[in-house]
Amino acid sequence: MRSNNVLGFIFAATLDDKIPELASSRTTASIPIGGKYRIIDFDLSNMSNSGISNVGIVAKSNFQSLMDHVGSGSAYDLSKRRSNLSILPPYDGKAFSSFVETIYNMHGYIEHCREEYVLISQGNVITNIDYTDVFDFHSKKKADITLIYKNHAIPQGYDRPITLDVDDDGKVNQIFVKPGVVDKEAFNHAYGSILIKKDLLMSEIRNAISVNQLDVKRLLQSSLGKYSIYAYENKGYCATISSINDYFEFNMDLMKKEVRDELFNPQRPIYTKVRDDAPSRYGLTSNVKNSIIAQGCVINGEVENCVISKGVYVGEGAKLSNCIVMQDTKIGCNTNLNYVIIDKDVTIKDGRSLMGYDSYPIYIAKKSVV
Repeated sequence: MRSNNVLGFIFAATLDDKIPELASSRTTASIPIGGKYRIIDFDLSNMSNSGISNVGIVAKSNFQSLMDHVGSGSAYDLSKRRSNLSILPPYDGKAFSSFVETIYNMHGYIEHCREEYVLISQGNVITNIDYTDVFDFHSKKKADITLIYKNHAIPQGYDRPITLDVDDDGKVNQIFVKPGVVDKEAFNHAYGSILIKKDLLMSEIRNAISVNQLDVKRLLQSSLGKYSIYAYENKGYCATISSINDYFEFNMDLMKKEVRDELFNPQRPIYTKVRDDAPSRYGLTSNVKNSIIAQGCVINGEVENCVISKGVYVGEGAKLSNCIVMQDTKIGCNTNLNYVIIDKDVTIKDGRSLMGYDSYPIYIAKKSVV
């Protein structure tokens, strides 16, 4: 299978309702992470690095931030003569409630594309994966449908997760929706990435619409006896953001060198929109430990185990521990912040003290003044 014969199709608003704090003014896919990236940077980079040259992003609402970030796709090498990146807003102004309904109403776009296969992905997944391995697996197994899965504990935001019973050859024997016991158990979690032939996809979607079967999970279960379904295991680092806690834990994971080395593999680089800021400046009273600091910051206080985005100011005497601070936030002097997630353009005045916990970080909304 040729990579340029695959259409990338990304659902940007996956589990927006599970992260209302972060997704109130943006889609899940455009949530800032790691100081200078957005979640969608990973999937767009994975697709570009794997040779996929045509990508459609399905937006639902609040997609201005997404459009501003991805632009024409030039940052991901998707704006050349034979490449294309399309933002697909709600059809006729209506945001459809289900995967099946959305695909059906995007049929004009999908069928117009020249590619023979479709790779469907979700906008809440952070991983660095070589999709060419998935394409080779799909071809070798002569599969009709290939699901990508991760063997891990089910993230808490998934009310009805899909898990798989997979044999040694990768063939799917059973597809389960919402397994009985999920706490701290490892499951073969199908997190929403699917490789399928375009004609087969549209045929099944039309059949589902005709019988009013809008649940993609039941649709997959009913397809098990009709088609050859295989599963490809993602053995690398994979985070699925389904709650504010997942978001916090992922950013804290970035403090680990082994996680950074795997996610930011120079052989498969992660691209993002470039913002040209001056290098960050560290004052005489600054003290930074085990933190990620983006460019354009001014640090005059103490920062430990934090992710600091572009253009952040930290005043003298401020103490930040286990915090995520998004871009252009101003933190006053003599503040004390611990386990706090601060959105963009926030002002924290002098002398303020806020403390959350690792299982319950405090969130401060965009453009707030504290």
